[in-house]
Amino acid sequence: MKLANSSKEAKKILHDGNILVDGVVRRDYKFPVGVFDVITMPKIDLSYRVFLDEKQRLSLRKISDPEVKLCKITDKTIVKGGNTQLNLHDGSNIISDEYSYHSSDSVIISLPERKVVKHLTYKPGSLALVIGGAHSGELATIEDIRKTRSVMPNMTSLHSSYDFETIEDYVFVIGKGTPEIETPGGDVVD
Repeated sequence: MKLANSSKEAKKILHDGNILVDGVVRRDYKFPVGVFDVITMPKIDLSYRVFLDEKQRLSLRKISDPEVKLCKITDKTIVKGGNTQLNLHDGSNIISDEYSYHSSDSVIISLPERKVVKHLTYKPGSLALVIGGAHSGELATIEDIRKTRSVMPNMTSLHSSYDFETIEDYVFVIGKGTPEIETPGGDVVD
């Protein structure tokens, strides 16, 4: 991003509250960012989304809408009151009164309120981004899902310009035919 010439300048920028991660001011220079986190600098009107490239490195892409974030549901839990708690890939949780969410589905949440805006189901025909393995960074359509009742991971068959398979944990649904968020292609910042 080239916003600072030294680590001292970078720490000053953070300390002054000029950097928001997922809509929350972060002052700790050791605060971790991960896949699909939104980094915003309101003073200079810049926003970036974190992606994984084909070599599984974190890369940034300029975005126009820093108000939403895509999250994968890793698990769900029933909490006191009968509500469903969605456990998300970034370690956060959202309480919901709907029961239609499933593990491996994705949700688009508003920032910084963290309310569910849209639900994207993990099913054949959905558009997905592969975030791990040999096909990391590839955009593909889910063709088939094979659930196994053993210690072996569930497998997902995908199709982009060719067919390939990967494990369910590496598949991140991002749309139903077209991506709901801006995808990694284009101007990626080193």
